[in-house]
Order: sequence, then structure tokens, then C-alpha cells
Amino acid sequence: MEDIKTNQPLIEDENVQIAHRKEKLEELKASGEDPFQEFTYGVSAYAVDILNDFDKYEGKEVSLAGRIMLKRVMGKASFAHIYDGTKQIQIYVRLDALPEGKYEKFKKLDIGDIIGFQGEAFITQKGEKSVKVSDYTLLAKSLRPLPEKFHGLTNTDLRYRQRYVDLIMNPEVKDVFVKRSKIISAIREFLDNKGYIEVETPILNTILGGANARPFVTHHNTLDLGMYLRIAPELYLKRLIVGGFLKVYEIGRLFRNEGMSTKHNPEFTTIELYEAYADYVDMMDITEEMYKYCAKKVLGTTKITYQGIEIDLGKPWKRQTMADCVKELTSIDFYADDMKTIVEKAKKYNVKLDKNVTWGTALAEIFEQVAEEHLVQPTFIIDYPTEISPLAKRKKDDPRLTERFEVFITAREMGNAFSELNDPIDQRLRFEDQVKAREAGDEEAQMMDEDFVMALEYGMPPTGGLGLGIDRMIMLLTDSPSIRDVLLFPTMKPLDK
Repeated sequence: MEDIKTNQPLIEDENVQIAHRKEKLEELKASGEDPFQEFTYGVSAYAVDILNDFDKYEGKEVSLAGRIMLKRVMGKASFAHIYDGTKQIQIYVRLDALPEGKYEKFKKLDIGDIIGFQGEAFITQKGEKSVKVSDYTLLAKSLRPLPEKFHGLTNTDLRYRQRYVDLIMNPEVKDVFVKRSKIISAIREFLDNKGYIEVETPILNTILGGANARPFVTHHNTLDLGMYLRIAPELYLKRLIVGGFLKVYEIGRLFRNEGMSTKHNPEFTTIELYEAYADYVDMMDITEEMYKYCAKKVLGTTKITYQGIEIDLGKPWKRQTMADCVKELTSIDFYADDMKTIVEKAKKYNVKLDKNVTWGTALAEIFEQVAEEHLVQPTFIIDYPTEISPLAKRKKDDPRLTERFEVFITAREMGNAFSELNDPIDQRLRFEDQVKAREAGDEEAQMMDEDFVMALEYGMPPTGGLGLGIDRMIMLLTDSPSIRDVLLFPTMKPLDK
């Protein structure tokens, strides 16, 4: 028994359907018509062009190719909807319009089969823009049935695992990735126009550096050498500043061996940029300009909605010190309270501090647990503690703090920037502190990088550096709730065989 609209069995096990489709393929091969032996098809137009500019095509011969998404067989005439990767377009197929024998074969085609077809663009009696087919060619046989048309592919886990099916059944998903491409292009355009040079640095590293994170470990067979997938390109990019580059950036993948969530994927895309003779204030300006530029370029506006919340990227972004942010939201004053008072007050906000906590780590911990969730509109949180900022310059008026900021939107950290530390002596001491932390069991602490210290000893000019999470930026600009929605192939736990 078949559904008259789809020409598919109403109730049939998927394995049975696959077997039937394979039988059809063998019949085609036996008759000398193996669809997989077709190498090309001359396409003269796309569905989106015909539908949007029909007057240009009406009455003319066109040639398209795409996937059958729906088929209605009605005796000597049939209709089908074809998705060609741009939009769906209806085709009208008649027995007397096709070469002999072709109509019977058309009726046997399955939903999901890919065909090339040619014919005249016309409007049906019901007013639908269509193509009256004069001939067609089967280009690929679909051996697996697509999900039921009217429900589509809605299982989120399955959508991420089988993105190819997701893109077939949910064309709006493709729009997110088209915007992703345009956003990344806009970032490049913005920086290129400012005189930045795009560069590439190693992904395989022998020393961890540039961030605090657990790495993925690999092995180089020829060198018999343990290596790491990079957690940040920072130290290589700053070597280029030492070497005389004035403005550099890199867009690429980073790899961190950490948990997965709606905000985290083990491999993700970032941009890092460095500018000689600049500082973290300059990096704030660039961050704000870049977001506004990309939003305007891709969306046509700087006022967006993210998960029902209006975000105004066009207004001047708030800039606030970490200590002032904590004071604004709690009764804790890090500039007036002593450590005993800070620890006691923290308990009121359900923040338990380690007995060995320092002024700086206490500030960072309380900020993270109490304040971050309130930073919905674009906000720069500046002046981070030295203990958690091993690569940033200390503030002249308060060496407990560094010239560092993180930018928050929708209560998520979107980027991180420094006035880069260029004092090789101070840098060595901070690396040594990181080594001690690592030896004490902190798997995320950085390693000593003697070559980077040597590079600084040759002299690095005052430099501003910035790192932005591109995936999170795209989540914001496409109103996507999960990072997996903006990654074509997110990391997934393998299914049990």
C-alpha cells in the first residue's frame, strides 16, 4: 500500500525499504543504466533564480538538477518537488512529453533520488511556478529513505550526527552556515582594511602555551616525540611581532580536552590578533567595531534578538573593572575589605573559597560565580588579577592587577585580550609559577617555553592582543542556542554498535 502523495509505503520497516531500493538499483544496472556512472550534468539555472526572477525564464528551456523531496503520481501525469540546494521547485511530468519508456521509469523513482532534468519554465493553472519536463536523467539513487516529510528530522542528537540528512530535511539549517561563512569573511574584510596580515602558525606543538587548558596528546612517529594539538596560537603570533610584523591575525581551530556543553566543543574556531604599539584599550575598540561591522554587514542591523532577548550592539559598550562589577552586585569591596572579611562575605553568596586563596584568585572566583550571569548586554570586564593572567602586563598603579579584559554578551565570555607582557624577566617568573602549579597537579597550567622567553629577550614592542571565539559570535548573530547548531560536524560520543 502506498501514500498517493509520496509514492512510498505507508508502513514498512526501513531495512525492507532499503532492500527494495537496492533491488531497483540492480534492475537499472542490469538494463545498462547505472546512475552512479553519470559524471556530470549541465545545469543552466537554479531554482532560487527561476522563482525570484520568473519573468526572465518563463517560456524558456532550463536545465536543473536536484533531489526529489515529494512525488505525486496521477495516471499519465505526475508532479514532484525538487530541492536543488537553493530552493524547492515543482516539476510537471507527462507521459506524452517524455521519450518512450521514461515516464514508467519516473514513476519508479524514490523520494531522495537525485535527478537532472530539462524543460520549459511555466506557471500551472493553480499559479505555481514550475518546470514542464521534456527529459530527465537519474544521477544518483538514494538507497536509504529520508525521514517522514511532514515531521522532518527533529531528533536533535540525530541531526548533529547526520548533518547531511539535517541539511536535506531542514533547509533553514543551511542558512546558519551560509551566515557563518559570511561572518568569517566580514571579519577578514574588517581586519584586512585595517592593515592586518593573516598568518598561519603550527597546530602541532611540543610545548603547551598561550592559555590554561588540558590538551589533546598525540605522537610523532618519525621523531618519536610526544606532541599536543594547540590550545592557542598566542606565543607564535607574538614571536612574529618580535620579528617585525606590526599587525597579524590568525583564524583557525583550537583543541581543548574539556567537557562539552551548549557553550563548549573540544575543537572550536577562534581569531587571535596582535598589534604592535597598542594596548588593551585599543583591543576593546577593535572588538566593539568588529562586532558592529559584522552584524551590519551580514544582518543589516546592530540590534539583534538572541533567544528572545534584545541585544543592542550599536550602543557604546559598557566598560567596568572586575572589582567594581563584584562590588556593584555584592557587598564585597576588594579595595577596602581585608581577606578575612572577603572570605566571610563570600559565604553569603554561596561562594566557598579555598583556604589558600589569594586576593586575586578570590576576586576571580567570586566574579565568575556571582557576576557573570548578569552580563547580558555587551560589557568589557577589565583589570584581571595577575595570578590568572600569566601573559598580561601588570597595571602600573596596582601590580595585583593586569591590563586584561574579557568581553561578555548574553552572560557568556566572547573574547579575551591583554596589553601583552613583553618583559622577559617577568615572563620567566610567571612561567615558573605556572610550572609549579602544574607540578602540584594543575593539568591546565602552562609549561615553560624557553624559546618564547628568548624571543622576548630580543625585544618585543608594547603590544595589544585579542582572542575572540568565532563560534560564540556566530551563535549570537544567528540566534542559535547551542554551539552544536553552528558547527557542521560537532564532536559526538560514538553510538554503541
